[in-house]
Amino acid sequence: MCLALPAQIVSINSVDNSAVVLLGEVSKEVSLALVEDAAVGDYVLIHVGYALNKLSEEEARLTLDLFAEAGLTP
Repeated sequence: MCLALPAQIVSINSVDNSAVVLLGEVSKEVSLALVEDAAVGDYVLIHVGYALNKLSEEEARLTLDLFAEAGLTP
């Protein structure tokens, strides 16, 4: 089973098609190779260093709330 976590893009590096995302208080650089039209402020699902797809803020919040209920806060 794979687990992808929602995170918000805080900056984009267009030279190498990567972004810095924020998940809770943790920031991480991820590849945007699989996502088109990503922008600062967008939420993306991240898995092993890649943004897989964009999702709405509402969907991201619901997913993060479910993780928190399960005791899996980032």
